Amino acid sequence: MAEELTPRRIVEFLDRYIVGQDKAKKAVAIALRNRWRRQQLPETSRKEITPKNIIMIGPTGVGKTEIARRIAQMTKAPFIKVEATRFTEIGYVGRDVESMVRDLVKIAHNLVTEEERAKVGDSAKREAEERLLDALLPVAPMYGDGSEHHARAREKIKKQLEEGLLEDKTVQIETQVASQPVANIFGAMGDPEMGIQLQDALSKMMPKRTERRRMTVREARKVLLDDAAGQSIDPEMVSAEAVRRTQEEGIIFIDEMDKVVAAGGKGYGPDVSREGVQRDLLPLVEGSVVATRYGPVSTDHILFIAAGAFTHSSPSDLMPELQGRFPIRVELSPLTEADFRRILTAPENSLVRQYTELLSADGVQLEFSEDALDAVAAIAAAANRSAQEIGARRLHTVMERLLEDVSYRAPEDAKGKVVVDKQFVEERLRGIVEDPDLAKFIL
Repeated sequence: MAEELTPRRIVEFLDRYIVGQDKAKKAVAIALRNRWRRQQLPETSRKEITPKNIIMIGPTGVGKTEIARRIAQMTKAPFIKVEATRFTEIGYVGRDVESMVRDLVKIAHNLVTEEERAKVGDSAKREAEERLLDALLPVAPMYGDGSEHHARAREKIKKQLEEGLLEDKTVQIETQVASQPVANIFGAMGDPEMGIQLQDALSKMMPKRTERRRMTVREARKVLLDDAAGQSIDPEMVSAEAVRRTQEEGIIFIDEMDKVVAAGGKGYGPDVSREGVQRDLLPLVEGSVVATRYGPVSTDHILFIAAGAFTHSSPSDLMPELQGRFPIRVELSPLTEADFRRILTAPENSLVRQYTELLSADGVQLEFSEDALDAVAAIAAAANRSAQEIGARRLHTVMERLLEDVSYRAPEDAKGKVVVDKQFVEERLRGIVEDPDLAKFIL
């Protein structure tokens, strides 16, 4: 993480995309800064400092997931969102909780691979171009590749390639492919990750073979570029860096944490499975080592962010040991009508901006009046009060209903400027506003 990412700047970044929830933003900003602070300390001190995991409490659609997603985007850290309900205790149908760490390190591996490919991009591009020229102009025995005639012909073809005149020409290229085991391999208890690791290990032991393929120049360029970049990258280094980033910078966002809280602590039925998920999560959050295809990954310093509505329960209903591993608790506020009004226009990815840009592709100039925005916000807030509270997601539903007819007619006959004012909103949403029962089903 860069030194300039101070808590204040992190909050300012989040403010560009998320309305309100200042307490949650501040807590996350401090947690991120503490990760950078830890990396500046001597190794002996770093080992003793564990991340302060966060649990966010609040209704759906108020920004919990968006906060976690944006901080990962800002820091370029490996990030994964999982739902606690995906996992169940061993013996029930579900996935092993350790799979979230394996998925996280896979994401880190992809990040590092893309970075390394960017570093060798110019040299890989030159190598791919030379191989493409060889395929387009094989060396004739009568001339040889050092002859003046061959050099002139090669330069001519190279110029045509640069001008894009040969994109649809068919060529034959050679690529190396790894031999795959004949039979599928399954891991213990059907664990697909274990099976993939075994297949990878066997593939590395088997010799690579050369395959000749016919394709267009356009397709061949991409294949040769990937092949050249792959040969320039050290896979062991990429795997080691992916493991390091996962351990030092990884973020796991566990949503629907409230769904694995036992209802009343009955200790039977589905509650057994819920408590089982908590027991399985505990070692990961406390710190353990997970075997992955890229090497063992320690979870000691991975930042865990949990979230849930906790409508019918509270974080205190979690296992005491697990509660202690989420020392920072932040409550997010339900969104008000004023918040809805700001969400429509304030964020950089605001809904008004999204719909305006989408419909501009069909030649429609969408223009919203201030009273129209007030009316949309009021309808969304009223629908949340009368139906189920789904936060800002309600705005998506209202906007879709509002602009449904314009979106449908845009490609053919809705060209030019379309002004969305208060009258426009009332005409299209009048029936829903006047009939609360209908709003429950439509909005």
